[in-house]
Amino acid sequence: MLFNSFQFLVFLVIAFSAYWLFFHRHRALRNSFLLVSSYLFYGWWDYRFLGLIAFSTLADFAVGQAIFKSEQASKRKILLATSLLVNLGLLGYFKYANFFVDSFADFSRSVLGLEPNVSSLAIILPVGISFYTFQTLSYTIDIYRKRLEPTKNLVEFAAFVSFFPQLVAGPIERASNLLPQFKEKKSFRYEDGSEGMRLIVWGLFKKTVIADNCAPYVNEIFSNYQDQPAAVLFMGAVLFAFQIYGDFSGYSDIAIGTARLFGFRLMTNFNYPYFSRDVAEFWRRWHISLSTWFRDYLYIPLGGSRRNMNRTLLNVFIIFVVSGFWHGADWTFIVWGGLHALFIMPVVALGLNRKHLAEERTTIPKITEIAQMGLTFFLVCLAWVFFRAPSVNVAGDYLLGMIQRPQLPENFYFFSPWLLGLIGFMLISEWLGKNHSPERWMEKIPKWGRYAFYLLLFGLWFLFASSEKQEFIYFQF
Repeated sequence: MLFNSFQFLVFLVIAFSAYWLFFHRHRALRNSFLLVSSYLFYGWWDYRFLGLIAFSTLADFAVGQAIFKSEQASKRKILLATSLLVNLGLLGYFKYANFFVDSFADFSRSVLGLEPNVSSLAIILPVGISFYTFQTLSYTIDIYRKRLEPTKNLVEFAAFVSFFPQLVAGPIERASNLLPQFKEKKSFRYEDGSEGMRLIVWGLFKKTVIADNCAPYVNEIFSNYQDQPAAVLFMGAVLFAFQIYGDFSGYSDIAIGTARLFGFRLMTNFNYPYFSRDVAEFWRRWHISLSTWFRDYLYIPLGGSRRNMNRTLLNVFIIFVVSGFWHGADWTFIVWGGLHALFIMPVVALGLNRKHLAEERTTIPKITEIAQMGLTFFLVCLAWVFFRAPSVNVAGDYLLGMIQRPQLPENFYFFSPWLLGLIGFMLISEWLGKNHSPERWMEKIPKWGRYAFYLLLFGLWFLFASSEKQEFIYFQF
């Protein structure tokens, strides 16, 4: 059930109406309704994996209770290790078993000269497993750290784990933020409804108009990269940058907006990342829920920046490589993460990684600011080539083609003026709202301007929305 499908529209209208008409006044009924709706939403993808998410929920609910009740440090460690083993074991099996088997076979053939008798396990990856696994892990880790008290209500916890707006592609919510919201009294607020609808409309625009229209060009260029001149290859990387941004940030906007319709507040996941002035700032604005997860549950436990600079840089390198591995069981993602580590390490070494945190941006950027944003975007695009390419060798050849074939293309079939105009419209709209949170920027437009903007948005959507529905890219993770 895609967010941009008719089935989801019907599902959302029915769930929203039933929720506010019949269930919102009684906490137990409301959470039970959300749990059933979420399992129906997830089962629509593949009902065979409902047992998996139910098992993960029961395991972490039981472990969380046991850790909280235990006073023995050794027992608490064993219980936490059990949670890590169960969650990471399931994630490792479904996501990485094929990768390790195939990598072992390739190593045996190319290095040892052996022909191992192995075959791919062809394991199907359950959609959303990376997201809800990290969400439940943060729950047990926070209880272990005594920063969170576990809930005693299994339905409430199960609804938190499976909450359908953010179940399959995030944001990866912390229990300390989302779980208490299942205990709150809920009453419909016009402000929540209008803000939720605004986010959904803007997210659909980014997904169906920007991302889905970039996709055919990107597919064409990456499929025939061998003979393409540098200008086309560079345009392929740029269009993929906007495809994945429109796709994933569009999903996050729809997820946050949908949750708002039901009276829930999810964390911001994107904050205008392509306006970043260095790669460190980029990672404070891109997939925020994941980068802060790695910061809190991996970077800081490794020592963070509390030791010497060499150890800090090593920690930075580790979290980016792990982040790449989290994205996919392929060397392309590991190289993508490693490249970002190499880009960010000089910024950290020079102590400039917090330089741009709280600065308010002027409407007209300075020359130096444009240069900084351009360089950052260029580096991010280079890394996106590895993220998009089917193998490291293809990505390497693709980048070499940018250097070896500097001639202009014979035709400009890829140079779609209306698509570039739509991307420009999105960037200008976000630039004008860059000093506000993504959830609030449209509220800063005067009322008449807001209605004109919505009218323009619907017009653009009617004229340019892609007729070919593309799955959200992050569903594969």
